[in-house]
Amino acid sequence: MIPIVLVLLLVPRVLFSSTHVAVISPQDPFLLIGSSLTATCTLSPELGVHASTLYWTLNGARVSSSAYSVVSPSVLSVTLHGLSGSQQRSGDNLVCHGADGHVLAGSCLYVGMPPEKPVNLTCWSRNTKDLSCRWSLGGQGETHVPTKYTLKYKLRWHGKEKECENYSTGNERYSCYIPRNIALFTPYEIWVEATNQLGSATSDITTLDILDVVTTDPPANVQVNRVGDLEDQLTVRWASPPELKDILFQAKYQIRYRLEDSADWKLVDDVGNLTSCRLAGLLPGTVYFVQVRCNPVGIFGSRKAGIWSDWSHPTAASTPSSEQLQSGSCDPKSGEQNSTLRRELKQFFGWVRKHAYGCGGMSMKLYDQWRVWLQKSQKTRKQVGKREPPRPELNF
Repeated sequence: MIPIVLVLLLVPRVLFSSTHVAVISPQDPFLLIGSSLTATCTLSPELGVHASTLYWTLNGARVSSSAYSVVSPSVLSVTLHGLSGSQQRSGDNLVCHGADGHVLAGSCLYVGMPPEKPVNLTCWSRNTKDLSCRWSLGGQGETHVPTKYTLKYKLRWHGKEKECENYSTGNERYSCYIPRNIALFTPYEIWVEATNQLGSATSDITTLDILDVVTTDPPANVQVNRVGDLEDQLTVRWASPPELKDILFQAKYQIRYRLEDSADWKLVDDVGNLTSCRLAGLLPGTVYFVQVRCNPVGIFGSRKAGIWSDWSHPTAASTPSSEQLQSGSCDPKSGEQNSTLRRELKQFFGWVRKHAYGCGGMSMKLYDQWRVWLQKSQKTRKQVGKREPPRPELNF
């Protein structure tokens, strides 16, 4: 059986018919970028055609006759210099034609480079159940010829070498997914091997503990609501990742938010292990988009932080409009009075914003006291002849 296979591999590719009217040699070679090639087209004696009547094409473009040489009445050669990387994965098509344009024989030229050492190998585990790894092509990246990348892994001290099977590619980045049978308390050694017909290369070995590279699904059930009639605040609430409910860990959360018509996000980084947060210093009557993400810290006592999850889907909510809050007022001077109060609030709020950014509980209590006083003040000012109520004591 083996000799039969070898014979089949050596049969030249004939594109015209099942009868071998011509043969190109070498057949389907692999060549380095920049190299030269001399190929021959040998005619069958039964064809009755002289080699001088033939011509060559490369990827459909006719090769200049100055590159030809009539070796014998039945053999025409062509020499190609400074070959460029193959334009297609299936190889560049070098074809020998008869005088009438018929295809007599063909060969595929695979012109490229040996792979360089894959780089930037990083891995993560989603909810401790699986393992995903990705890496970048080394050096120039594209090899222009078919190249196989194999992710291999084993337990550091006593494991058997295994190969990942689920690969995906995109934008010169490769990745592989290991869906099951992940060990949690023993380090892994992971590396990538790259091979093609022109050479091979192996990445550096990455040693990692699964518990140090855990990430989660984004927080679920993110809700954004108004805080009563406070026109510059919104409350954000969310649920912890359910996949980690049975695992000992402490989560860290981040929130980011932006205006509806803006692409610039503002980050709230001091949320800690809370599952709610009040955003302050917002614009009245404005739509905001809010997202939350999670970082599992200390999985089963690990000393390293996990990996941030993806952001949750954006959740939209709007702050109350200041015009709506002032509707129904009958005091002709209320607009002027409100303007004075707003200037007063703006001065105070400049101080509050420095202390109330994010989810700080003490500063938010202080700010709420100020807003209660403001609302009472507005109500009292509408009563003609009444004096302004005393300012509240602000307790830190």
